[in-house]
Amino acid sequence: MDMATDYWREAFEILVLAIVIYFVLRFIRGTRGARVLIGLVSMLILLTLISQMFRMEVIGWLLGHFLAFLGVALVIIFQPELRRALAELGSQPVFFSFFSASNERAVVDVLVKSALNFSSRRVGALIAVEREMGLRTLAEGGVVLDSRLSHELLDQIFFPNSPLHDGGVIIQNGRVKAAACIFPLTQRTDLAASVGTRHRAALGLSEDTDALVLVVSEETGKISVACQSEFHQNLDPEKLRSLLTKLLVGVPQGSWLGKLQGLLSGWNSSKGQEA
Repeated sequence: MDMATDYWREAFEILVLAIVIYFVLRFIRGTRGARVLIGLVSMLILLTLISQMFRMEVIGWLLGHFLAFLGVALVIIFQPELRRALAELGSQPVFFSFFSASNERAVVDVLVKSALNFSSRRVGALIAVEREMGLRTLAEGGVVLDSRLSHELLDQIFFPNSPLHDGGVIIQNGRVKAAACIFPLTQRTDLAASVGTRHRAALGLSEDTDALVLVVSEETGKISVACQSEFHQNLDPEKLRSLLTKLLVGVPQGSWLGKLQGLLSGWNSSKGQEA
């Protein structure tokens, strides 16, 4: 009992460190920095053992001073991962916007309809929906449209052999901001060789930003969604709508608030068609 009272702080510190190390390893798993970290740690352990075994004081002195710069080295090595983590932390919503969610539900309707249309016709598509983090740089690298979102417009953009069908579409505030945009490819090494360029671009953009990226395979017609470094593949219509609603709207469809937002979304869509 006395031992537990005396060493509870040390045990708690070990537990906290173990949790931190676990989440750090889980976060960098599959990234380029993971291999660099493994190689760096292995080299430091090997040099430390050699210096201790053969009493090499100079190497031991160098290793001791090198550890002071290890923090800076880790920041440089894991710059993309740290940037993504800080961006995700800063993009966490603080307030819930009712009318914004209603607008996002209209976006979900168009995306689901377009994805099913592309899937049935085996037409490849790559669509990114901007969330908290801006995609202005990527949009400026494509063809700026700034047009009202509709499944007819998306159908024309991704029509085979059309001038804009290569690259991705960026949706911003319920409008098609740009088309023929180039998205960064993922650097993950655990993906199957059959994963194509569209899917790698979708996953790469989801790693660098908080955007939601919808992909339709040209070869198989299968629908996938990438968001926050997670890849949801082979989605049927029900799962696709549920996932998009969860990620973009954040309100369960069966709740009274979700039903009210659905009515507002339909009302807004009918007004837009009349206009």
